[in-house]
Amino acid sequence: MGRDKRQVRGTPSKFETRDEAEKSYISGYFAVFNSEYELWQGAVENIADTAFEGALSDDIRCLINHETRLVLGRTKAGTLSLKTDSRGLWGEVEINRNDQDALNLYERVKRGDVDQCSFGFDILDEEFEDLGDCVRWTIKKVKLYEVSVVTFPAYEDTGVTARKDDLEEIKKRKHEEWKSRMLRKVKGE
Repeated sequence: MGRDKRQVRGTPSKFETRDEAEKSYISGYFAVFNSEYELWQGAVENIADTAFEGALSDDIRCLINHETRLVLGRTKAGTLSLKTDSRGLWGEVEINRNDQDALNLYERVKRGDVDQCSFGFDILDEEFEDLGDCVRWTIKKVKLYEVSVVTFPAYEDTGVTARKDDLEEIKKRKHEEWKSRMLRKVKGE
């Protein structure tokens, strides 16, 4: 099951700052594997450790609060590095000391005022499970566009709305399958 609606997910994280050889960096996890995130009551989602396979070779940006005008770094420019490990998607961005927005964010992260993250992506492969009292999606593969250091990480409406639409479609399909089976039984097939 795939879709072409870009989604944004927030991740609880803790970013770190460091200064080294006249350069400043912000680093931390942008996504954590196999950790359930509640979309709404009775619906959860998690990210499989395969989700970013092949995605990190693309040109990915690091943004402030998903604002495309506030670019902190970019993989193509070598100012953003991303990698996966057993915990999740880790990244480090080199802060441009000539960019006041980047310096302001760096100081906010350093003080602990901003310490969370998010990422923007398309789902390429996922798995759905109906657990009875709960439904769960597992994101197995994504096309990653950006990672962001954010003030408020959350499942934005685009992600929740897309999931609610998915669930309604799944319920409709299940009802149609049930109806078809019942009609076949009534006809003696």
